[in-house]
Amino acid sequence: MRYRYAMEIRPPAVAGTFYEGTPERLAAQVAACVAENPVPESKERFIGAVVPHAGLMYSGHVAAAFYAAAELPRRFIILCPNHTGFGHFAAINRSGQWSTPLGNVAIDTPLADALMQQSHLLAEDSRAHAREHSLEVQLPFLQELLGDFTFVPICLGANRYDYCEEIGHAIAKVVAAAGEPVGILASSDLNHYEDQKTTLRKDQLAIDEVLKLDPRELWHVVEQFDISMCGFIPTTTMLIAAKQLGAKQATLLKHATSGDINGDYSHVVGYAAIVVV
Repeated sequence: MRYRYAMEIRPPAVAGTFYEGTPERLAAQVAACVAENPVPESKERFIGAVVPHAGLMYSGHVAAAFYAAAELPRRFIILCPNHTGFGHFAAINRSGQWSTPLGNVAIDTPLADALMQQSHLLAEDSRAHAREHSLEVQLPFLQELLGDFTFVPICLGANRYDYCEEIGHAIAKVVAAAGEPVGILASSDLNHYEDQKTTLRKDQLAIDEVLKLDPRELWHVVEQFDISMCGFIPTTTMLIAAKQLGAKQATLLKHATSGDINGDYSHVVGYAAIVVV
Protein backbone atom coordinates (compact mmCIF):
# COMPACT_ATOMS: atom_id res chain seq x y z
CA MET A 1 0.00 0.00 0.00
CA ARG A 2 1.79 3.10 -1.25
CA TYR A 3 0.02 5.97 0.51
CA ARG A 4 -0.88 5.37 4.13
CA TYR A 5 -1.17 6.96 7.53
CA ALA A 6 -1.05 10.54 6.28
CA MET A 7 -1.78 13.35 8.71
CA GLU A 8 -2.81 16.92 7.98
CA ILE A 9 -0.97 18.51 10.90
CA ARG A 10 1.76 16.71 12.82
CA PRO A 11 1.77 18.12 16.37
CA PRO A 12 5.10 18.69 18.09
CA ALA A 13 6.36 15.60 19.89
CA VAL A 14 9.16 17.12 21.98
CA ALA A 15 8.16 20.75 22.61
CA GLY A 16 8.83 21.54 26.26
CA THR A 17 11.43 18.78 26.56
CA PHE A 18 14.00 18.94 23.74
CA TYR A 19 13.30 22.64 23.29
CA GLU A 20 11.26 25.36 24.96
CA GLY A 21 7.50 24.92 24.72
CA THR A 22 6.28 28.50 24.24
CA PRO A 23 6.88 30.79 21.23
CA GLU A 24 8.66 33.47 23.24
CA ARG A 25 10.95 31.13 25.14
CA LEU A 26 11.72 29.06 22.02
CA ALA A 27 12.58 32.16 19.98
CA ALA A 28 14.89 33.27 22.78
CA GLN A 29 16.47 29.81 22.98
CA VAL A 30 17.20 29.73 19.25
CA ALA A 31 18.65 33.24 19.45
CA ALA A 32 20.89 32.20 22.33
CA CYS A 33 22.16 29.18 20.36
CA VAL A 34 22.97 31.40 17.39
CA ALA A 35 24.69 33.95 19.64
CA GLU A 36 27.18 31.29 20.78
CA ASN A 37 28.73 31.37 17.29
CA PRO A 38 30.62 34.09 15.46
CA VAL A 39 28.68 36.26 13.02
CA PRO A 40 29.75 35.18 9.51
CA GLU A 41 31.13 37.79 7.14
CA SER A 42 28.93 36.32 4.41
CA LYS A 43 26.46 33.47 4.12
CA GLU A 44 27.65 30.35 2.30
CA ARG A 45 25.62 28.51 -0.32
CA PHE A 46 25.60 24.80 0.29
CA ILE A 47 24.42 21.48 -1.13
CA GLY A 48 24.12 19.44 2.05
CA ALA A 49 24.87 19.48 5.76
CA VAL A 50 25.08 17.37 8.89
CA VAL A 51 23.36 18.88 11.93
CA PRO A 52 22.88 17.42 15.43
CA HIS A 53 19.53 16.80 17.07
CA ALA A 54 19.84 16.51 20.85
CA GLY A 55 17.99 18.87 23.13
CA LEU A 56 18.77 22.45 22.15
CA MET A 57 20.32 23.02 25.57
CA TYR A 58 22.98 20.44 24.60
CA SER A 59 23.50 20.54 20.84
CA GLY A 60 21.66 23.70 19.79
CA HIS A 61 24.80 25.81 19.73
CA VAL A 62 26.42 23.26 17.36
CA ALA A 63 23.41 23.12 15.03
CA ALA A 64 23.31 26.92 15.06
CA ALA A 65 26.90 27.01 13.78
CA PHE A 66 25.51 25.70 10.50
CA TYR A 67 22.20 27.54 10.42
CA ALA A 68 23.84 30.90 11.15
CA ALA A 69 26.57 30.45 8.52
CA ALA A 70 24.52 29.06 5.64
CA GLU A 71 22.65 30.85 2.90
CA LEU A 72 19.38 29.09 3.59
CA PRO A 73 17.12 28.25 0.63
CA ARG A 74 13.33 28.16 0.78
CA ARG A 75 13.04 24.40 0.17
CA PHE A 76 14.60 21.51 2.08
CA ILE A 77 14.83 17.76 2.11
CA ILE A 78 15.52 16.77 5.71
CA LEU A 79 16.73 13.22 6.41
CA CYS A 80 16.60 11.79 9.91
CA PRO A 81 17.14 8.43 11.62
CA ASN A 82 14.38 6.33 13.10
CA HIS A 83 14.89 6.20 16.89
CA THR A 84 11.45 4.79 17.71
CA GLY A 85 11.39 1.72 15.46
CA PHE A 86 7.89 2.58 14.25
CA GLY A 87 6.78 2.85 10.66
CA HIS A 88 8.25 2.25 7.24
CA PHE A 89 12.02 1.98 6.78
CA ALA A 90 12.03 4.93 4.36
CA ALA A 91 9.07 6.99 5.55
CA ILE A 92 8.12 10.22 3.82
CA ASN A 93 5.35 12.73 4.42
CA ARG A 94 3.98 14.09 1.16
CA SER A 95 1.35 16.52 2.38
CA GLY A 96 0.14 18.48 5.38
CA GLN A 97 2.06 20.55 7.90
CA TRP A 98 4.31 20.11 10.91
CA SER A 99 3.67 22.24 13.98
CA THR A 100 6.04 23.73 16.54
CA PRO A 101 5.37 26.47 19.12
CA LEU A 102 6.55 28.92 16.44
CA GLY A 103 3.77 27.91 14.02
CA ASN A 104 3.15 25.45 11.20
CA VAL A 105 5.51 24.51 8.38
CA ALA A 106 4.15 23.12 5.11
CA ILE A 107 5.31 19.92 3.48
CA ASP A 108 6.66 20.49 -0.04
CA THR A 109 4.22 18.19 -1.83
CA PRO A 110 5.63 18.65 -5.37
CA LEU A 111 9.11 17.81 -4.11
CA ALA A 112 7.85 14.80 -2.12
CA ASP A 113 5.89 13.45 -5.09
CA ALA A 114 8.92 13.83 -7.35
CA LEU A 115 11.04 11.89 -4.86
CA MET A 116 8.49 9.10 -4.62
CA GLN A 117 8.42 8.84 -8.40
CA GLN A 118 12.20 8.45 -8.45
CA SER A 119 12.42 5.83 -5.68
CA HIS A 120 9.84 3.19 -4.84
CA LEU A 121 11.62 2.61 -1.52
CA LEU A 122 9.97 5.77 -0.18
CA ALA A 123 6.48 5.27 1.26
CA GLU A 124 3.97 7.68 2.76
CA ASP A 125 3.86 6.87 6.46
CA SER A 126 3.43 9.21 9.41
CA ARG A 127 4.06 6.55 12.07
CA ALA A 128 7.84 6.80 11.74
CA HIS A 129 7.64 10.58 12.13
CA ALA A 130 4.97 10.86 14.83
CA ARG A 131 7.30 10.62 17.87
CA GLU A 132 10.65 11.16 16.16
CA HIS A 133 12.57 14.10 17.61
CA SER A 134 15.58 14.25 15.31
CA LEU A 135 13.89 16.09 12.46
CA GLU A 136 11.51 18.16 14.54
CA VAL A 137 14.29 19.94 16.42
CA GLN A 138 15.66 21.37 13.15
CA LEU A 139 12.47 23.28 12.37
CA PRO A 140 12.70 26.05 15.02
CA PHE A 141 16.07 27.15 13.61
CA LEU A 142 14.61 27.45 10.12
CA GLN A 143 11.45 29.12 11.40
CA GLU A 144 13.41 31.77 13.29
CA LEU A 145 16.20 32.38 10.78
CA LEU A 146 14.30 31.89 7.53
CA GLY A 147 10.61 32.29 8.23
CA ASP A 148 8.81 31.03 5.16
CA PHE A 149 10.01 27.67 3.82
CA THR A 150 8.78 24.21 2.84
CA PHE A 151 10.38 20.84 3.47
CA VAL A 152 10.14 17.11 2.85
CA PRO A 153 10.68 14.89 5.91
CA ILE A 154 12.28 11.49 5.29
CA CYS A 155 12.91 9.06 8.17
CA LEU A 156 15.43 6.33 7.31
CA GLY A 157 15.82 3.13 9.30
CA ALA A 158 17.14 0.39 6.99
CA ASN A 159 20.75 -0.64 7.55
CA ARG A 160 21.42 -1.16 3.83
CA TYR A 161 23.90 0.81 1.78
CA ASP A 162 22.13 0.01 -1.49
CA TYR A 163 18.99 1.69 -0.15
CA CYS A 164 21.04 4.79 0.67
CA GLU A 165 22.35 4.75 -2.89
CA GLU A 166 18.89 4.54 -4.44
CA ILE A 167 17.40 7.26 -2.25
CA GLY A 168 20.51 9.44 -2.55
CA HIS A 169 20.40 9.22 -6.34
CA ALA A 170 16.67 10.01 -6.29
CA ILE A 171 17.30 13.10 -4.17
CA ALA A 172 20.07 14.27 -6.49
CA LYS A 173 17.86 13.91 -9.58
CA VAL A 174 14.98 15.78 -7.98
CA VAL A 175 17.16 18.57 -6.62
CA ALA A 176 18.92 18.97 -9.98
CA ALA A 177 15.56 19.29 -11.71
CA ALA A 178 14.01 21.65 -9.15
CA GLY A 179 15.10 24.84 -10.90
CA GLU A 180 15.91 26.51 -7.58
CA PRO A 181 18.08 25.72 -4.54
CA VAL A 182 17.01 22.83 -2.32
CA GLY A 183 19.03 22.16 0.84
CA ILE A 184 19.69 18.56 1.90
CA LEU A 185 20.05 18.19 5.66
CA ALA A 186 21.12 15.02 7.46
CA SER A 187 20.16 15.01 11.14
CA SER A 188 22.65 13.05 13.23
CA ASP A 189 24.41 13.00 16.55
CA LEU A 190 27.75 11.22 16.76
CA ASN A 191 29.04 8.69 19.30
CA HIS A 192 26.82 7.99 22.32
CA TYR A 193 27.38 7.36 26.03
CA GLU A 194 31.08 6.60 26.20
CA ASP A 195 33.70 8.74 27.93
CA GLN A 196 34.95 11.99 26.42
CA LYS A 197 38.27 10.62 25.13
CA THR A 198 36.66 7.61 23.43
CA THR A 199 33.88 9.70 21.96
CA LEU A 200 36.22 12.34 20.54
CA ARG A 201 38.29 9.60 18.92
CA LYS A 202 35.29 7.81 17.43
CA ASP A 203 33.64 11.06 16.40
CA GLN A 204 36.75 12.09 14.50
CA LEU A 205 36.82 8.81 12.57
CA ALA A 206 33.31 9.52 11.29
CA ILE A 207 33.89 13.23 10.76
CA ASP A 208 37.01 12.52 8.68
CA GLU A 209 35.04 10.42 6.20
CA VAL A 210 32.32 13.05 5.88
CA LEU A 211 35.02 15.65 5.24
CA LYS A 212 36.45 13.37 2.54
CA LEU A 213 32.95 13.12 0.99
CA ASP A 214 33.26 9.34 1.20
CA PRO A 215 29.88 7.79 2.06
CA ARG A 216 31.01 4.20 1.61
CA GLU A 217 33.98 4.61 3.93
CA LEU A 218 31.77 6.41 6.48
CA TRP A 219 29.50 3.37 6.45
CA HIS A 220 32.55 1.13 6.85
CA VAL A 221 34.18 2.96 9.79
CA VAL A 222 30.89 3.26 11.68
CA GLU A 223 30.52 -0.51 11.53
CA GLN A 224 34.21 -1.39 12.00
CA PHE A 225 34.82 0.85 15.01
CA ASP A 226 31.37 0.47 16.60
CA ILE A 227 30.57 4.18 16.37
CA SER A 228 27.06 4.78 17.69
CA MET A 229 26.33 7.56 15.20
CA CYS A 230 22.56 7.40 15.13
CA GLY A 231 22.17 9.26 11.84
CA PHE A 232 24.83 7.53 9.76
CA ILE A 233 22.15 6.30 7.32
CA PRO A 234 20.81 9.82 6.64
CA THR A 235 24.37 11.17 6.49
CA THR A 236 25.44 8.49 4.01
CA THR A 237 22.40 9.23 1.86
CA MET A 238 23.05 12.97 1.94
CA LEU A 239 26.67 12.46 0.89
CA ILE A 240 25.66 10.24 -2.03
CA ALA A 241 23.21 12.88 -3.23
CA ALA A 242 25.65 15.76 -2.69
CA LYS A 243 28.42 14.04 -4.62
CA GLN A 244 26.07 13.40 -7.55
CA LEU A 245 25.18 17.10 -7.44
CA GLY A 246 28.85 18.04 -7.76
CA ALA A 247 29.93 18.60 -4.15
CA LYS A 248 33.64 19.36 -3.92
CA GLN A 249 34.31 20.08 -0.26
CA ALA A 250 33.03 19.59 3.27
CA THR A 251 33.93 21.78 6.23
CA LEU A 252 33.60 21.07 9.94
CA LEU A 253 31.99 24.14 11.50
CA LYS A 254 31.80 22.97 15.10
CA HIS A 255 32.32 19.82 17.19
CA ALA A 256 31.35 19.46 20.85
CA THR A 257 29.94 16.98 23.35
CA SER A 258 27.25 16.95 25.98
CA GLY A 259 30.01 16.94 28.58
CA ASP A 260 30.97 20.45 27.50
CA ILE A 261 27.52 21.54 28.72
CA ASN A 262 26.82 19.45 31.81
CA GLY A 263 30.38 18.74 32.92
CA ASP A 264 29.91 14.95 32.96
CA TYR A 265 32.67 13.59 30.74
CA SER A 266 32.09 9.94 31.67
CA HIS A 267 29.02 9.41 29.46
CA VAL A 268 28.89 11.93 26.61
CA VAL A 269 27.23 12.32 23.22
CA GLY A 270 29.11 13.90 20.34
CA TYR A 271 27.73 16.62 18.07
CA ALA A 272 29.06 18.10 14.84
CA ALA A 273 27.91 20.66 12.29
CA ILE A 274 29.36 20.02 8.83
CA VAL A 275 28.57 21.88 5.62
CA VAL A 276 28.97 20.34 2.15
CA VAL A 277 29.47 22.63 -0.84
